[in-house]
Amino acid sequence: MPIKLEGSCHCGVVRFNVQSSTPVPYQLCTCSICRKVGGVGGSINLGAHANTLEITQGKEHIGIYKAVMNRDTKEETIASSERNFCTKCSAMLWLYDENWPDLLHPFASAIDSPELEAPDEMIVIMTDSKPDYVRLPEGAKRVYKHYGTDAIEAWHKKYGKYIE
Repeated sequence: MPIKLEGSCHCGVVRFNVQSSTPVPYQLCTCSICRKVGGVGGSINLGAHANTLEITQGKEHIGIYKAVMNRDTKEETIASSERNFCTKCSAMLWLYDENWPDLLHPFASAIDSPELEAPDEMIVIMTDSKPDYVRLPEGAKRVYKHYGTDAIEAWHKKYGKYIE
């Protein structure tokens, strides 16, 4: 049975829970979007079942940001993904994309309980857009200029971390 993740924003006005089969925060994205919305180092997204999302408090304080892709170029577009955040404190909560309606990606930083399992090895992706001042995490890691070899579900299954 999937695990129930309970999360909130920093100020506590938004609270939510969602069921996850892929709760290990193993992948750090250092792309410009994740660094600018998630903090200097980037963001770690988990996987969850979108139809289980329950907003228990503060729904009226949830805003949506659709990232600008290829900003300031001829190829500039707006992303289909929606980054949901608290309009009071700006904490990122989860990412949703209608192209994958069964999936929701809570930001690991928004999860309050249970305590998330630390991976044996961190996967760091999108380093081709990481500035030099952003330091990679300590410990065992695999680093990719773009995406890694395993998507969230595939990684969890490969390492026996997937929860049916």
